[in-house]
Amino acid sequence: MPGSLQGLLNNPRLSAQQKAIAAKVLENERITFEDGVYLYENCELPYLGILANYIREKRHGDKTYFNRNFHIEPTNLCVYDCKFCSYSRLLKQRSEGWEYTMDDMFNIVKKYDNQPVTEVHIVGGVLPQYDVPFYQELFQRIRNHRPDLHIKALTPVEYHYIFKKAKINYAEGMKLMLDAGLQSIPGGGAEIFHPEIREQIAKDKCTADQWLAIHEEWHKLGQKSNATMLYGHIEKFWHRVDHMERLRQLQDKTGGFQTFIPLKFRNQDNQMSNVPESTVIEDLRNYAIARIYLDNFDHIKAYWAMISRNTAQLSLNFGVDDIDGTLDDTTKIYSMAGAEEKHPGMSTKELVELIKQVGREPVERDTLYNVVTNYQDYVFEDEIKPQFYKLPVLN
Repeated sequence: MPGSLQGLLNNPRLSAQQKAIAAKVLENERITFEDGVYLYENCELPYLGILANYIREKRHGDKTYFNRNFHIEPTNLCVYDCKFCSYSRLLKQRSEGWEYTMDDMFNIVKKYDNQPVTEVHIVGGVLPQYDVPFYQELFQRIRNHRPDLHIKALTPVEYHYIFKKAKINYAEGMKLMLDAGLQSIPGGGAEIFHPEIREQIAKDKCTADQWLAIHEEWHKLGQKSNATMLYGHIEKFWHRVDHMERLRQLQDKTGGFQTFIPLKFRNQDNQMSNVPESTVIEDLRNYAIARIYLDNFDHIKAYWAMISRNTAQLSLNFGVDDIDGTLDDTTKIYSMAGAEEKHPGMSTKELVELIKQVGREPVERDTLYNVVTNYQDYVFEDEIKPQFYKLPVLN
């Protein structure tokens, strides 16, 4: 069975450890930390693709998820000085930034009143005026105005800051947010957990333990969240595995994570512009290893706007089953970081066609992965004919 998982086990060119890891995947057995490092250091893309695609198709078949969402980015000014960030500006650079008022943000929500979006995603810089009472009122106003719109908002970096300012603990703070109308939290701010790297690229903001603790408190409330990892800069492969191991352990404990999102480091206009970006091959390897390692995460997501539409299509053969949403052209975080898509808006038709072109099944979901519409048999006018990418065959 060339190109299949069973074929790997019979391939005389593979090492004993490669075959042992393939056998674990076939038997649904968890791989170890050492296995994860071995995959990064010794395994090529075709091998990883076969393993990751096996897991992806066992869990989801050809289903590829997306949602209709829009972003509100309250500000790009920030009290923190992360070295990798192309988006934020320090307070002394106030003239280069924006600071939305409550009404500004609410007016963005109202702009989508007659559109079939299911989620508002709120995340941005950290400033003192955006405190606990501010976000309580904002969430309440959105919920009262449009109860069907799912509010996914703020990272642990923001929550840590506002809870500390309010002198409340994480459990109290997350309960206040839930009561105000918050429904899930995104995965940003994780970067790389290990202090050896975190101290160099994001030393001012919340620690790995604090990031994980805020998600844990949210999960204790019966709610869901996502997780990310910023890769492809100064970290070593074992730092990536360490990061995923900490996520895997918390997921074992709470079961509250839905999706893991590897975020590609972009070197445009930031303090790490001297660091070269990862290649597309490395991006695909990273998606694949994430799918293999995080056996207790249901979904692996690739942000099409960040890595390009073509790479997003390829990623669907390497463990990815979600390519995010339609977004809109007001999303600045991607474009300012040097994303491949400078104006990251895509219609539902375009997203559906992008997925169908590579032989996958497009499924519109809500934030919690309830199916909104399955577009597999839906034919848009002038639909693009499929042009399938085949999985690599390991000879």
